[in-house]
Amino acid sequence: MPKGTNNKFKLYRLAQIMMEKTDEDHYITMPEIMAALAEYEITADRKTIYADLKDLEQLGIEVEGEPVGNRYHYHVISRSFELPELKLLVDAIQSSKFITESKSKNLIKKLEQFVSKYEAAKLHRQVFVSGRIKTMNESIYYTVDAIHNAISENKKIKFQYFNWNVKKEMELRHGGAYYHISPWGLSWDDENYYMVGFDSDAQIIKHYRVDKMLHIQMVNESREGKEHFKKLDMADYAKKSFGMFGGKEQTVKLLVRNNMAGVIIDRFGKDVMMVPVDEDHFTVNVDVHVSGPFLGWIISLGEGVKIVGPDEVVAQMQMEIERLQKQYY
Repeated sequence: MPKGTNNKFKLYRLAQIMMEKTDEDHYITMPEIMAALAEYEITADRKTIYADLKDLEQLGIEVEGEPVGNRYHYHVISRSFELPELKLLVDAIQSSKFITESKSKNLIKKLEQFVSKYEAAKLHRQVFVSGRIKTMNESIYYTVDAIHNAISENKKIKFQYFNWNVKKEMELRHGGAYYHISPWGLSWDDENYYMVGFDSDAQIIKHYRVDKMLHIQMVNESREGKEHFKKLDMADYAKKSFGMFGGKEQTVKLLVRNNMAGVIIDRFGKDVMMVPVDEDHFTVNVDVHVSGPFLGWIISLGEGVKIVGPDEVVAQMQMEIERLQKQYY
């Protein structure tokens, strides 16, 4: 056999061929491997290809050869990701409102490179499973990256913030003035991505929808608010903030029907203490930011959950109910 040509790219192309054309159910023969390499103008004898297939293990690609009739069939048996894992990632991407439709498709297309062309079709079909509303802010990738960079550099950021108006146009808040915030973390809540940071002027922790942040820049000033975030559990913060709306943090006592126990655990976790009241009810104390969305959540649960304390929050609920009555009658 003549000495192989284009050997510089042989191992790379061999890996590409094996990853794309084989999986647990699809195989390729040695003549087919050589033909596929020839399409890239690469020639090599069987002996060197056998050695190269073993060398692929160094790249994390394990290839197995099985005798079928009078020849061997080869396929990849180990990959960086298993198909079920990639399906989970695809579903997470597709479910994320804060990732635009075009970015979702680009990400999923990149994930398809981790499986064979046959399995990629299974991932591709999932793209059309949902018609969820997605964000329209294409710069969100770079916004998230800028926030992470500022956190790692211990710097403040400045950005503009917008809302959508009735003309479906971006309308800058505060007349387009820049917000100057010390970023401390990112939180994913209610299908949206939020930046949680410290507002030095107001001396409080605030959060902002990442997809509504524009023209973000790192500021050459050290972050502030460290003492506030030392005692802040980010997951706990998100749990207390319904829809990430602010409000006075209070311990609220709820009277709950037993069949609603799962709802309470799903929202507040298994560490909450449920105190039996009678055969059908229990009480539970939860720490929340009392806001319109929290009261709306209680209302949505109907007769299954009732606020019984403190009196201040009961009064807020009564006012909310009166407001709704006036609005609809």
